[in-house]
Amino acid sequence: MTAASKPASLPLTERQEARRRRILHASAQLASRGGFEAVQMREVAESSGVALGTLYRYFPSKVHLLVATMQDQLQRLHETLRKRPPTEEEPSARVAQTLMRAFRAMQREPHLAEAMVRALTFADRSVSPEVDTVSRLTTAIILDAMGLPGSPTPAQLSAVRVIEHTWHSALITWLSGRASIAQVKIDIETVCRLIDLTNPN
Repeated sequence: MTAASKPASLPLTERQEARRRRILHASAQLASRGGFEAVQMREVAESSGVALGTLYRYFPSKVHLLVATMQDQLQRLHETLRKRPPTEEEPSARVAQTLMRAFRAMQREPHLAEAMVRALTFADRSVSPEVDTVSRLTTAIILDAMGLPGSPTPAQLSAVRVIEHTWHSALITWLSGRASIAQVKIDIETVCRLIDLTNPN
């Protein structure tokens, strides 16, 4: 694994961060047009204006790159949700509303969603730090939507993990054409009721 992909690597300089952002933007643009197969490392390098060797120093493989693209998309979504938080009264309903907003963002870019989800599915141990970051971001989005007054209990964290797994599974079944958007909404609302069961009050 290269230094750039290790979780304990040194912070990127301003120039390196700008280069990384160009790479992620190029990756998202190519994926939006043609899905997983459209993201070729040479084309990403050309589109982002970096040498192919430089691209591989940042992202050792296409899977690393697309999982990092999903990180970036989730971070943008998280910022948007913080500016416009869910409006429902109950925590379970707020989480369901938030995840459906996230799902609809994916729905607007189905090729990009397919590419990112396929990369997550293909990820091996070498991509574990990036996959862990995607999981932490998803968890943070759910916890923010819950609006807890304090730290979550172990039972609440367990419920959040099950909700996260269901959301990812719903994405896969929708992308493969095995579930409608209406069915996804029902599944998300159903699993979010676990939050009510773990409420300590």
